[in-house]
Amino acid sequence: MMRALRAFLKSGDWTAWEQLETDQRRGVLPPPLEQPTPPGAARIDLVPPDHFTVGAMPLIEAIRQRRSRRKYTDAALTLEELSFLLWATQGVEKIVGDGRASLRTVPSAGARHPFETYLLVNRVETLAPGLYRYLPLEHQLYLHKAEEGLAAAIDAACFGQYVLNSAVTFLWTAVPGRTEWRYATLAHRVILMDAGHLGQNLYLACEAIAAGTCTIGAFDQERLDALLGVDGEDEFTIRPTGVAPVGRIA
Repeated sequence: MMRALRAFLKSGDWTAWEQLETDQRRGVLPPPLEQPTPPGAARIDLVPPDHFTVGAMPLIEAIRQRRSRRKYTDAALTLEELSFLLWATQGVEKIVGDGRASLRTVPSAGARHPFETYLLVNRVETLAPGLYRYLPLEHQLYLHKAEEGLAAAIDAACFGQYVLNSAVTFLWTAVPGRTEWRYATLAHRVILMDAGHLGQNLYLACEAIAAGTCTIGAFDQERLDALLGVDGEDEFTIRPTGVAPVGRIA
């Protein structure tokens, strides 16, 4: 059984990719670079990257200090610090290909960037607690949900792993159609590769602002997808780095 499951790590005939009949080669328009927002949703401006005063730690120090950190203080993050973490993990540097692709602060196969970033905010200055979604093309947030007991429900869906104690928890979903458009049956391995880039950028960015994170992949898929309001098919919480609590460290 274990050996059979290992086959996924070797799957995909990349020598045949040039012959694959992909949606891109059929002339089908690609999926949007960002999921739509509800009509009339109020948007929250974030601190733009060229105004950042945080995150200046030398890269060598951030790499040297990087650890999985599971204990956080009660201190809040500032909106600038949250803006920095969002930019570090999904910030858009340039729109290319006649608006069909984007270059961001993390690598992604074919510049497809198949992720959406949701945020369970517990303690961020100027933001009310609730579930937000990041709009990377605009570098803005909007309040996705603000239900009573939502934080406890998400914590339970993550089996009690550090969510309630975090200042903010990153919850990443995948929209696989963005990558399937270009890579068809080869898309799914590279989506997992892309997910690893997200997690590592968050780790290093957290270290640079005296915060910490610990990405986790153990969660109840159906419960968490339902709490985020995604359909579980065309958009779903991605493993192995789908959940990442973040908080100030002592």
